[in-house]
Amino acid sequence: MVRPRWHLRSSVASNRLGHRWDQFVALWATFNLLWVCFDISYVPLRTFWLQRNLYPLPSAPLVLRLGFLPDITPLYDPVKGIEPHRETQAYLDAFDRMDRALLAGSPAGDLRERQVAMTRAMIDDNPFLASGNSGTLEKIKNRLRERADLDSAKQSAEKLLGDEWLKRQSWNEERRFWQQQVLPLVATNYWRSIDENGRPTDDFWRIDLLLFQSVFLADILLRAARLRRRLPGLSWGDALLRRWTDLPLLMPFWRWLRLIPVVERLQTSGLVNMEPLRAVVSRAVVALLAVELFEVLALQLMDGAQGVIRSPQWPERIRRLRSHQTVSINDERELVELTRIWGPLLLSQVGPRMAPQLQAVLAHALQQSLQSMVVPPGLRQLQLLMQVEKELTQQLAAGLVDSLMELSRGAGSRLQQQDNRQIDLLRDCVDRFWDELAEALEHGPVLERSQQLVCALLEELKLTYLGQINRTGIDALIRELDQLTVPPATPGDGDSETVARSEDQSR
Repeated sequence: MVRPRWHLRSSVASNRLGHRWDQFVALWATFNLLWVCFDISYVPLRTFWLQRNLYPLPSAPLVLRLGFLPDITPLYDPVKGIEPHRETQAYLDAFDRMDRALLAGSPAGDLRERQVAMTRAMIDDNPFLASGNSGTLEKIKNRLRERADLDSAKQSAEKLLGDEWLKRQSWNEERRFWQQQVLPLVATNYWRSIDENGRPTDDFWRIDLLLFQSVFLADILLRAARLRRRLPGLSWGDALLRRWTDLPLLMPFWRWLRLIPVVERLQTSGLVNMEPLRAVVSRAVVALLAVELFEVLALQLMDGAQGVIRSPQWPERIRRLRSHQTVSINDERELVELTRIWGPLLLSQVGPRMAPQLQAVLAHALQQSLQSMVVPPGLRQLQLLMQVEKELTQQLAAGLVDSLMELSRGAGSRLQQQDNRQIDLLRDCVDRFWDELAEALEHGPVLERSQQLVCALLEELKLTYLGQINRTGIDALIRELDQLTVPPATPGDGDSETVARSEDQSR
């Protein structure tokens, strides 16, 4: 039974320090990959990291507050060049001043009017457009409309901060609405600077170059040095080219491709065994590609054979099979040598073993000839005469077959002897056979019919055999592969309970 590669015992590096270094680089590359994923998703998910609220159903008011997560936006916003937006930050500061005044019992009419004016300006100017969060402004407008039960968001803000509304509603209840429904959405807005190339600021590459890519470069050079020490004739350029899979670790773009070298390092360092997962993923793909490739090759071979057979030069191609026109690689005439080997085999062993069958066929042929030529129709009713005729034909057939078998054995024994004259005669015989066959096809009426029949046979092979491959499918190949690679279950491999249960039942 073939054992899968992941069941084989892995060899530990003889250099323990080098092995520890490989494990460290694998873990460091894994951490870098996780950080790359976080960096790529930070800007789209900045609202989540700012509020730490998860909305499982966006259309429903269900909120999962993840307050145990730290607020990392003050630390990571500078990496992405993100700063608080001036308009929305001024809006939040103005609301804070108005809130303190209302909590102190002051009417704060000017502050409320200013807040209403800033709300109108925010709706008109849409400062969320720069950060690509225009939908946030629509959420704010919808919540203002629902709270005031009006169709206009501007009028709703004016009503909610008006004297009549605040006389009916306490400010403690109203500030809860503003602080939970409106201000968190306003706080999600930001402004992102751009660099000299006109692209959004991103200083991730600085940290990546200093902490990670420098380590990756040292590891790549170390691996190239190991390879050159194992293969002294290998140049530095060829050694680095053999580590082409490590290129994503040094690229400042398409950082998600680092998944490939990270997985390779985790596998080679022995921290994670990826072979079962790789086998499962690639098994079906490889089987499918193998079937498709075999179908294409078989179809191309059959089409090429049909083209050769349909060609008017088919007799000439047959004539080229003569021994003196074939390409000889090792000065040995393969067809002649094959005839010299198979001739004795057929004449000395296969032919004599078929003597009873040959006698029966020849006796039947002789009996039919005697009945139609020698015995008159009126005497065919005599049983004695028919019995004599049958015995006579059997004796004649046995004599002829024995003579032929004796001649065959003699010829086979002579063919087994090494004789240059014999080899020349065999070569002449084979050449004469191809010449006569080509001559018969050229001047006889069978060429066109033979071409049609052989091409039709190949067409049937294409329709039946290749179709059978498709009907067999990939599942049968995968099942056969499982039988070859998956070892049989043994009592010591986790089936002890099943074995014990079966033994209890047998008792």
